[in-house]
Amino acid sequence: MPLPSDKQVVELGESIVDQLVQIFGSNPGYRPVHARGLLATGTFTPTPAAAELCKAPHFRHASTPIVARFSSFPGLPQIPDTDEHANPRGLAIRFMLAEHVHTDLIAHSTPSFPVRTGPEFLEFFRAIAEKSLPEYIAAHPAAKEFIEYPKPNPVSLATETFYAMHAFKFTNEDGKETFVRYTVVPEAGPQYLDEATLKQKSASYLYDELPERIAQGVVSFKIVVQVAEEGDPTHDVTIQWPEDRRTVVLGTVVLDKILDHHEQKKQQKHIIYDPVPRVDGIEPAGDPLFEVRAATYLIAGRKRRAAPEL
Repeated sequence: MPLPSDKQVVELGESIVDQLVQIFGSNPGYRPVHARGLLATGTFTPTPAAAELCKAPHFRHASTPIVARFSSFPGLPQIPDTDEHANPRGLAIRFMLAEHVHTDLIAHSTPSFPVRTGPEFLEFFRAIAEKSLPEYIAAHPAAKEFIEYPKPNPVSLATETFYAMHAFKFTNEDGKETFVRYTVVPEAGPQYLDEATLKQKSASYLYDELPERIAQGVVSFKIVVQVAEEGDPTHDVTIQWPEDRRTVVLGTVVLDKILDHHEQKKQQKHIIYDPVPRVDGIEPAGDPLFEVRAATYLIAGRKRRAAPEL
C-alpha cells in the first residue's frame, strides 16, 4: 500500500493523524481513531449476481478467506462499550485474494458522513480538538447530520448494520460500468438496546459477547450494494441516494473464529486496512476523500508498527 504521490495529500494525512492524537492523546501501538478493536476470520461466498456486476476476483471465486475487524470509534483503547462516544462502530473486511494480495471494505454503523473533502476532515477534527464543534456544525449541515444521527448501542456486534458510504465503480467482464454503495447487513437482523438495558451491561459486553456467539457458529452478514441511477452523485460522500434505488446481494460473510490473544495483539498492530480497493473491477468513483483517507490510514499504520511492543 503506497503513499499517494500528491505531496499535499500526504501532508494533509499527517496533519489529520496529529490532530487525532491531540484529541484522544498519544497511545503508541494503537490506531489514533477506532483504537479498540477485535479481529475475526471467516469466509466470503459470492452470489451469481456479484459476478454479473463486477469482475473482481472475490466475486468470481467460489469463496474467499477474510479478516474482519470490529471497532469502537474513538482513539481510546479502553473506552467502555457502554459509552455513547464509542459509536459509531466500525467494520473493516479484508478479502484475501492471494498471498500478499488483498482488497478491503471499510464501513461504519451510521448511514451518514460528516465531511466531503480532506481539508474539511481536518477542519472537523480541529473543531473537536478546540472544543468549537457546536459552532462548526452550525455552519456545516453534513457534520450536523452526522453528529445528531441516532447511534443506539447494538445488542451485539453481530446485530449491527454497517455502511461503507463512498461510491465505487464496478466493471464487469463485458466492460459494463455500474456505480454502487455497500451496506453490510447482519443476518441476525439489526437489534439495539434501550437505555435501561444498556445500563445493566458490562463495559466490555460487545467484545465479550462476539466470541461466544461465534463459538456457536451463528455470525454472518450479507454484503449488499445500492445501485446508482442517472444523476446520483458519486463524488460526494455526504449525499445519500434515494432509498428506492435497486439493491443487489453480492454475497455472505461468515465469521468462524476470533484470533487468539497472541495473534490478536500482533495483527491489531500490523494490519493496515486500505479505503482504496486496488483490485481489477472496482475503482473509487471520483470521491476526493479516498486518497486522503488512504494516506491517513497508512501514516497512522506505519507509526503503530514502529511503536514498542504493547
